[in-house]
Amino acid sequence: MSEIILSMRDVHKHFMGVHALKGVDFELRNGEIHALVGENGAGKSTLMKVLTGIYERDSGEILLEGQLFHPHDPKQALRAGVGIIHQELNMMEHLTVAQNLFIGRESMHKGGLFLNDKAQVRRSRALFEHLNMNIDPSEILGRLTVGKQQMVEIAKAVSHSLKVLVLDEPTAALTETEIDELFTIMRDLASRGVAMIYISHRMDEIGRITDRVTVLRDGKYVGMNDTGSVTKEDIISMMVGRVIYEKPKASSNIPADSPVVLEVNNLMAGKMVEDVSFTLKRGEILGFAGLMGSGRTETARAIFGADEIQGGIIKIKGRSVRINSPMDAISHGIGYLSEDRKRFGLATELSVVENSLMASYEKYETGMFIHSKRIRKITSTYAKKLNIKTPSIDQLLKNLSGGNQQKVVISKWLINDADILIFDEPTRGIDVGTKSEVYTLMNRLVKQGKSIIMISSELPEVLRMSDRIVVMCEGKITGELDIQGASQEKIMGFATMRESI
Repeated sequence: MSEIILSMRDVHKHFMGVHALKGVDFELRNGEIHALVGENGAGKSTLMKVLTGIYERDSGEILLEGQLFHPHDPKQALRAGVGIIHQELNMMEHLTVAQNLFIGRESMHKGGLFLNDKAQVRRSRALFEHLNMNIDPSEILGRLTVGKQQMVEIAKAVSHSLKVLVLDEPTAALTETEIDELFTIMRDLASRGVAMIYISHRMDEIGRITDRVTVLRDGKYVGMNDTGSVTKEDIISMMVGRVIYEKPKASSNIPADSPVVLEVNNLMAGKMVEDVSFTLKRGEILGFAGLMGSGRTETARAIFGADEIQGGIIKIKGRSVRINSPMDAISHGIGYLSEDRKRFGLATELSVVENSLMASYEKYETGMFIHSKRIRKITSTYAKKLNIKTPSIDQLLKNLSGGNQQKVVISKWLINDADILIFDEPTRGIDVGTKSEVYTLMNRLVKQGKSIIMISSELPEVLRMSDRIVVMCEGKITGELDIQGASQEKIMGFATMRESI
């Protein structure tokens, strides 16, 4: 059995009255890949930020290689051999790969006045060869795929003689091929003695890549097991404290005579939306499936007016409408939950109440005055309905977990009373417990007469939630399935079909 390289004991952390970490214990062995899991808000990221010096602990003890370790900032942690790869990469896309690798540690010509780009490229190439990474050090970083950019960030961390590497949701934006490449690199690093802490909500990946798994719940340590000795259901039960069922939907409950609320005919928008046609009924969840780059998000953005429409007809409740901007879409009762909620759905520096009312302020204005009491009342009402965990509706959104941020986006469109909701990757980056809450909410909304387009890359999610499934490939609809006859195999068949039906 490998020796313990990292030990965290009885770690506590408070934020503005919230007890985020309640005596958490965690240990890591040399060369192991250790999963750290839990619902959003369970304390995973907070614990790792304490470890890497982003946050100061309130109390508790950290030992690195048997010595007390209490870094005061990430640079100090990195010098000691502890690094973190955040879910949102923190790199300079306009610089070359080599320049990104050695920012602050540049190779200089003699005299120290000028950069030695050739020497820096040589250092980078040697590092990539050592790590078996096929990346050109001279390439501009922004031209690489997200997967390759992530490899660069890992290489940068490893170049600091890394002992412990934290990977926070590293596969969230990767293709299956890129995930396989990442796992190959991780196994290689583990064989070289680097210990890794792997944070992910994807249960299948935890089984594929990790040796042990530690579960946190509500800021507390729940338990630790060898990954091979526990089932997915065991881990989920430990995370949420209850059993969650993920069975596919057996049949649609939409009446045959349910009216069509959205009709899209021959929609054209850029290179990724070619002659797309479909209908959405009242009370229906219409699933959109397809591989990355299939055109699903581009179709949603065109319908919402975020991207220019070059051709086609959109009808809402039987009437043709022109949608040239998101404001046009909103005025026609359409709400859009973007797959990238932090870039397009939220203002994280503003409060819960300000984000919740972002699309509806004009409804609460009289001349120059805003009805603040009504605004606060409606926000509080939906915060309770959606079980948004926040100390106050005045809390800044950046201080909420990813799952609770997602609920705030949903509340924004419910407060605006949108009839047609487009959910683009609604559960990306959120835990199984919050996923279940989002699913329950979606089912409740369609029972109330709302209609939902749900774009998802997770086929079990598509099969669990959809009444019908539309499949896209390379900008075209290549298949449509009723839920009764749908399967992952059929969906993937259409998703890899180049010709439309």
